[in-house]
Amino acid sequence: MVEKRRLGRTDIEITPIGLGCAQMTVSGMTARVYSTREPEAVVRAAWSGGVNWFDTAEGYGRGASERALTTGLRAAGVRPGEAVVATKWLPFGRRASNIPRTIDDRIDALHGYPVDLYQIHQPWSLSPVASEMREMAKLLRAGKIRSIGVSNFSARQMSRAAAALRAEGVELAANQVQISLLNRDIERNGVLNTARELGITLIAYSPLHAGILTGRFHDDPAALRRAPLLRKAMFGSGRDLERSRPLLRELGRIADAYGVSRAQVALNWLITFYGDTVVAIPGASKAQQAEESAGAQSFRLTEKELGRLAELAP
Repeated sequence: MVEKRRLGRTDIEITPIGLGCAQMTVSGMTARVYSTREPEAVVRAAWSGGVNWFDTAEGYGRGASERALTTGLRAAGVRPGEAVVATKWLPFGRRASNIPRTIDDRIDALHGYPVDLYQIHQPWSLSPVASEMREMAKLLRAGKIRSIGVSNFSARQMSRAAAALRAEGVELAANQVQISLLNRDIERNGVLNTARELGITLIAYSPLHAGILTGRFHDDPAALRRAPLLRKAMFGSGRDLERSRPLLRELGRIADAYGVSRAQVALNWLITFYGDTVVAIPGASKAQQAEESAGAQSFRLTEKELGRLAELAP
């Protein structure tokens, strides 16, 4: 049984590893970078592996990901309310008044599964954060959503959002940001300290840094050259690959000792090194990948191993 954590200061309990559902997009830019042809199998593998929550968004195919996720949940025999579902409002070119106008679209796309966490996808709408938080608080009081989060918010933006919600008698539950062994910006930009002070959960997306931490591209540099241009842009130059080689060697050594994969060690580091503050949502285009990510919760790295990996992370 995987030990669960509280989502922020809510009563929602989630496993340290969730499933990111951007790969369930069937159209648009995201689909051209990566997509899955087996969303039902991916969802089933994650759920069977002990994952109890799933993160999707309006922006992932204008509801395509939401529909694929909940179709997969139903096919896996997961009833509404049994899994925790997080989704996001797309802010681009919109005002806060759009939040209540479009929530029913999100609920419809989720096929009756409740919105357990509703997030502002980016801090880039046409309205101030305080206005967005007031509208989100109204949705919560109306019973349309269970908790409120943000995504890609800086420490200052996160603090402002939390203060605006607190004025409404509500706590900010989460901030979704990029975190991995190869992206530890939260340690120096104030996001980690602010989250801990305010009791906010940080949801790590791209926790394997676009696949670099799986070791796939170190083992087969030609795979990097074959990758789509958009995906190449996500993991930088060949020089970046070389810089991370000592880290990958250590990931491999530890993985061999535990009988797991390098990706599982990298994920376990992420959900252990920062304590209960950080959870992760690796994506999966294949059922085997979802099963592997879920298995990252089945062991615990020692303090020495955590520290050694942190020392090697560039």
